[in-house]
Amino acid sequence: MKRKRTGFTVVEILTVVTIIAILLGVLIPALSMVRNFAKETKQKAQIASIELALLAFRNDYGDYPPSYGVIPPPPALINNYCGAQKLAEALLGWDLAGFHPDSAWRADGYDENGLEYTYDPDQTRDFDPADSILDTLTERENLYLELGTANAFKLGDLFQNTGLLEQNTFVLCDTFKAKSVVITGPMGETVTRSAGTPILYYRANTSSKYALDSLALDFQKPYNKEDNVALINLGSLTQSGLFGEAHKLVNTVPNPGEVNFYDYITDPQLLASTNRQLPYNPDSYILISAGLDGLYGTEDDITNFGN
Repeated sequence: MKRKRTGFTVVEILTVVTIIAILLGVLIPALSMVRNFAKETKQKAQIASIELALLAFRNDYGDYPPSYGVIPPPPALINNYCGAQKLAEALLGWDLAGFHPDSAWRADGYDENGLEYTYDPDQTRDFDPADSILDTLTERENLYLELGTANAFKLGDLFQNTGLLEQNTFVLCDTFKAKSVVITGPMGETVTRSAGTPILYYRANTSSKYALDSLALDFQKPYNKEDNVALINLGSLTQSGLFGEAHKLVNTVPNPGEVNFYDYITDPQLLASTNRQLPYNPDSYILISAGLDGLYGTEDDITNFGN
């Protein structure tokens, strides 16, 4: 008697493999799109929480925090404390222990006279509440953001070279976690955390009536490109330094693939109706996350303006 063979033929196996390959080709991009959508949704939620925190800050102090990187002359101050750093100070405090109502918005934490009567960075003030001079911690406001989810990092932990910017100041980072950073504690202990790209913050000059493409000086326009130029010039978080990939949001005449800052923040509806280059949010502020690619000025940026 002939024994009947069982199993698959080569043609059948190749057919199954082909079907599986086709399914994988369809499913993998779809899964990637779902993951990216989830990341974008999480980032939009962070932007929304920052907006609520800024509203609370405004209710307490009558205005949004400043974002100037350089005070207009005379005299011009060194560009070592940009808008992104001031955002972190306003919502968390210069040292993450709460905002001081008398802040001079200085990168070193001192008051406007160079003394320790705001944040006391040298910890030289008295801790005895019976004395007339109290430790600054007793003078702080509550945090406007929850510290555990604020994604606050020191610039020096993010970039090997922070240029003019003070490396020991904090910024709020987005949720895309572009880089793993090692943080060293006061006793030499280390912890590794995933950090995103710093979120840019610009406060509007509400008294300005100039168009963005006017010949007015930058600090006279509704938004000043200089507010975060020192941070943008540090390059990509994952490729920082002299030979790192530059951001696409530039402050001069753009090259192919780049966009000028003032073009980037122009409201197209206002441009169409007035034929003037006017910005989004002229009465408040703008926030910019670099998005999944970690580069400012590209299509995947997530902001509090536009679509």
